[in-house]
Amino acid sequence: MKNIAIFASGSGTNAEAIIRHFQGSSTHRIVSVYCNKANAGVLERAQRLHVNTRIFNKDELNNEAHFLSLLKTDQVEYIVLAGFLWLVPEYLIRTYSHRIINIHPALLPAFGGKGFYGERVHQAVVDAKLPLSGITIHEVNEKFDEGKILFQAACYCSPSDTATSLAQKIHALEHAYFPVVLEKIL
Repeated sequence: MKNIAIFASGSGTNAEAIIRHFQGSSTHRIVSVYCNKANAGVLERAQRLHVNTRIFNKDELNNEAHFLSLLKTDQVEYIVLAGFLWLVPEYLIRTYSHRIINIHPALLPAFGGKGFYGERVHQAVVDAKLPLSGITIHEVNEKFDEGKILFQAACYCSPSDTATSLAQKIHALEHAYFPVVLEKIL
């Protein structure tokens, strides 16, 4: 059984899709959801699905001994970022080398990096009038959205798309592919 922790900062729709996908799995288990916002929707979703939650702040994340002890207590073997907006500290990248996976709501390397998340990404794609957007699942390294690309899926952008309508298409791709691709990767 491989133990997975999900790191999230927001509403948690991807986290919920992943948790539901792995419920009843004999090979993978979501052991906890780590969140950096005490009022994030992901916490309620996780609790409703009977997954342990941990709330932490920047100081706790940057305290290597403390944070690694939490992960050890939860017996975490893999970390999945599902809407987690902070840069992952280097000690975590070293400790979990090739075992931290992220999803990004665009076709990297385009529209990635610090400050490119959620609606900001979708608006940038719409403003650029590109015919395609999509999702990228990648390993995490010490820079935002620059880790090894593991999977991409695309969708068409219509000239009438807004950031909101494009976000709906991207969410559909995320929910359809992220849990399945994770299972294959892990």
